[in-house]
Amino acid sequence: MLRGACGRLASSLRGTRAPPAATAQRRLHASGARPLADKSEDPEGPARAFDPALLEFLVCPLSKKPLRYEASTNELINEELGIAYPIIDGIPNMIPQAARMTRPNKKQEEMEQH
Repeated sequence: MLRGACGRLASSLRGTRAPPAATAQRRLHASGARPLADKSEDPEGPARAFDPALLEFLVCPLSKKPLRYEASTNELINEELGIAYPIIDGIPNMIPQAARMTRPNKKQEEMEQH
């Protein structure tokens, strides 16, 4: 008897299946993960802030020197190398290719002086 009821339920649901993308979105939402493409809707409020206590453990991946947190630009600054690592959603992006130069390098400075 249970088998018959399950079979009828399954056959009636076959015509009402959601497209795979909608199913994936529901799964992401149910798991607590947010889809990457949906940045305009932020049901959790503003982006998470960086915790300055992490500076005790973080160093520049290039020079292995301590970093300084700059709240106005939301970046981690390496004064020695003149680079800044962005902080995205409270997470420092410590990939050297993602860093921006905070000052011109020495070759550019020399060329501008001459």
